[in-house]
Amino acid sequence: MSDEKDGESARERIVRQVRGALEFETRVNLHRYPLHIDYLDDQTILLEGEVESVAAKRIALERAGAIPGPRGVVDRLKVAPARPMGDGEIRDAVRDALVGELALSQCAIAIRDARVLKTVREAVKDSPYLIEIAVDDATVTLDGRVRSLEQKRLAGVLAWWVPGTRDVVNGLEVFPEQEDNDGEITDAVRAVLEKDKLVDAGQIRVSTRNAVVTLEGLVIDERQREMAEADAWYVFGVNDVMNRLEVRT
Repeated sequence: MSDEKDGESARERIVRQVRGALEFETRVNLHRYPLHIDYLDDQTILLEGEVESVAAKRIALERAGAIPGPRGVVDRLKVAPARPMGDGEIRDAVRDALVGELALSQCAIAIRDARVLKTVREAVKDSPYLIEIAVDDATVTLDGRVRSLEQKRLAGVLAWWVPGTRDVVNGLEVFPEQEDNDGEITDAVRAVLEKDKLVDAGQIRVSTRNAVVTLEGLVIDERQREMAEADAWYVFGVNDVMNRLEVRT
């Protein structure tokens, strides 16, 4: 058997394994959102296409990454937007959200457009913190430096909350470096739920173990139950969400 034939056989096998793993994930829903799956020459898995939610995106990447053999996963998945928006409109909405967030008031805010960086808010005196915003094909990229993991996570969620956003690449550096843990994730999810004006977080309990967030308690309707779960998925570093919220009767 030739090397080329061996390679084709390996590609078909890996693609079949990935597709099989995703077929059992109802939140990925390959029937409604078919994905392009390939096994590349550098021994990485390619996932490309549109998914319904951030949950679907993260789950698809995790399940593909669990396949034994490949070296990694190339992520070209985009989330279906709540409503279509142009890149400029998305950029301005993210800018306004970050500028208006009190927890980020020490950070300078800048937008990058056509490789030109334009500062829209100066940092407070002697502050080394800066958030750069760039948008390309509805993908928001955040670069720069913030002072805590909670700020990094909050900035990412604010970008996800813009209805036209299809992906967020959160490249913010935390300075000084801060060790991440389950408590940090729990605090960030709680903060996000409390900031979401469409969710009553008063009776929601949050816990995290091994980056898996569990939501428990009561909400007023199924829509809030779904939105609370979505908020948890938006938080950087969350690997899975167990939604045990009950609708108040």
